Amino acid sequence: MELPLVVGVDGSPGSLTALDWAVDEAARHDVRLRILYASLWERYEGRLPPAEGPSPETLAEEAVTIAAARRAQERDPALRVHADTAPEEAVNALVEASRHAFLLVTGPSGRGALTGLLLGSVSLAVAGRSHCPVVVVRGDEAAVQGEHGRVLLGVGDEEEAPAAVRFAFREAAARGCEVHALRAWRHPVRQSVDHYPLPSGATLDAEERAGRELDDALRPAVEQHPEVVVRAATVEGPPRRALVDASADADLLVVGAVRWHHGLGLHLGRVSHAALHHARCPVAVVPAA
Repeated sequence: MELPLVVGVDGSPGSLTALDWAVDEAARHDVRLRILYASLWERYEGRLPPAEGPSPETLAEEAVTIAAARRAQERDPALRVHADTAPEEAVNALVEASRHAFLLVTGPSGRGALTGLLLGSVSLAVAGRSHCPVVVVRGDEAAVQGEHGRVLLGVGDEEEAPAAVRFAFREAAARGCEVHALRAWRHPVRQSVDHYPLPSGATLDAEERAGRELDDALRPAVEQHPEVVVRAATVEGPPRRALVDASADADLLVVGAVRWHHGLGLHLGRVSHAALHHARCPVAVVPAA
């Protein structure tokens, strides 16, 4: 059965931007779009609606979903679109939907958050608990519209890298753009702020090892997608800083994540958190298989 692309909406400007991005993404991959509006209706909080007619909450939900479906269909008349509501808390509804989704898309914040600043709690929680890849649509208009022609890939450790690499190359192939793959490495000894060491044997070994690990991680996807142009580089320093800086001229930043052993979602480390909060383009968090 074909899995849909699921996008969460709530009527906020950020969610409408995410909806537009999701429409384009669903068209790129020729999958159907499911628009999901999750809300706790009053009757589910112990307060019953009026005896006659629909409640104001129900009418508001219908207005959001109808408007979202109309917006998606106007953006791409050929797209298969379905919109529905879930009478539950947003995080739980979206995480449950991710069990049967090709991709889950959210905006950076809801109506109650300050736009343009740190990631909202719903998007962060969903990114940390989703069962499928999640894209948080953030960044400037050029990035959201895909005008840079580049997918930025952060290549992490051997457990989380394979799924993220496959996702990044699949995206680049669908978009007809290149992949810029980065792997960070650190000097083997701690240095003071004012002192940058001359190359040593240990330093060169660390840099060369990072290069070999990067090549090994990319090789299967390169063989599968020979049409995708790849620019691979290693960089010394914290990976979160390198990826956030490089996101300024990328259309999508892809990072991997592994699951906690106790099964309570994904382990979003410092790299993922920095990307979700500070990247200047949409961010994809891809769970390890």
